[in-house]
Amino acid sequence: MSDVYHQQQQLSEPRAHQVVKAATAATAGGSLLILSALTLTATVIALTVATPILVIFSPVLVPAAITVFLLATGFLTSGGFGMAAATVYGLVVLNLLHGHTGALYMALGISYRPVLMEKKQNHLNM
Repeated sequence: MSDVYHQQQQLSEPRAHQVVKAATAATAGGSLLILSALTLTATVIALTVATPILVIFSPVLVPAAITVFLLATGFLTSGGFGMAAATVYGLVVLNLLHGHTGALYMALGISYRPVLMEKKQNHLNM
C-alpha cells in the first residue's frame, strides 16, 4: 500500500522540483566534502608542526597530563560521593521527620509494601 502511494507521490511531483532537490543535495554534499578535506588538511599540517614541539617538551607534558587527569578524576569522584551522601542524608531526614518510609525504601530499591503492612498489623495488635 505504501509503495503505491510513494510511486503516485513521485509521479505527481513536478520535474523541476525534483531537479531543485537534487541540485540542493549535490551542493550541500559537495560543500561538506570540501569542508571535510580542508579540516583533514589543517589537522595534518598542525600535527606536522606540533610533533617536534611535543617531542621536545614530552618530559614535562606527560607527567603534567597524568597529574591533571588524576586531579580531575579525584574531584569528580569526590563530587559524586558527596552527592550520593547528600541524597542519602536527605532521604533519612525525610524518613525521620515526616515518616515517609516509602520514599526511602523506593530510593534504596527495596519493596516497601510488606514493611507498611507489617507496621499496620503491629499497630492493630497493640
